[in-house]
Amino acid sequence: MKKVQKIIREELLKEAEDIVTIAGSGSAVEVGVSGKGLTTLEGLDIPEKVAYFNCADNKLTSLKGGPKTVRYEMGCDNNQLTSLKDGPLKIGHFYCENNKLTSLEGSPSKVGEFKVSNNQLTSLKGGPQTATWFVCSNNKLTSLKGAPQKIMGELDCSNNKLTSLKGAPQKIDKGHFDCSFNQLTSLKGGPQTVDKGYFSCNDNKLTSLKDAPKSVRGSFSCQNNPGPNGDGFTEEDVRAVCDVKGQIYL
Repeated sequence: MKKVQKIIREELLKEAEDIVTIAGSGSAVEVGVSGKGLTTLEGLDIPEKVAYFNCADNKLTSLKGGPKTVRYEMGCDNNQLTSLKDGPLKIGHFYCENNKLTSLEGSPSKVGEFKVSNNQLTSLKGGPQTATWFVCSNNKLTSLKGAPQKIMGELDCSNNKLTSLKGAPQKIDKGHFDCSFNQLTSLKGGPQTVDKGYFSCNDNKLTSLKDAPKSVRGSFSCQNNPGPNGDGFTEEDVRAVCDVKGQIYL
């Protein structure tokens, strides 16, 4: 019996070695298991600390069994993940688009780029509070409560069901803010300063630009909204509420 168990264990280890690709050593370890048809990461003997980890294009429903620290970048796009629990708590950039996430609980509190577009999110609660880029487009969000309060690149919440911008950071440092293709009737609660980037609120239900950012260093776009008279906004409408340094798109 013990001999049979040993053979089975050796076969499983050999199978794991065939699945997992490891390059580099020490703090520069890169681990790849993308496109292997995996339903779990458990049993693959993945190192706890890696520099890069790629498990994209599988059938994963959980990150259990994966690394706990990813120094630079982790990609888990195109899986069937419903939760980020059991994922790494320390990470550089995190890409988890095209999954089935309904919650961000379990996310690291601070990341570089954080992209979770094309999921089933109804809330940002539990997500990171500091990010360079935060992309949560194409979800089912009705609110930005729980969004990062420090953004140093871009916050893209387009293509959701937002009826309010409450919860958005009040300043976007060196980047952009895009809330296009939602159901907004007001910009109340949105950022008041967009530094060195653009502000876009296209394709909503806005009749007023009250509460728009006071300052936008890049472009300001408010196309395909009703405006005060049902025929959109004018440049005068925009300049009356915002100091725009770049182009205005109506």
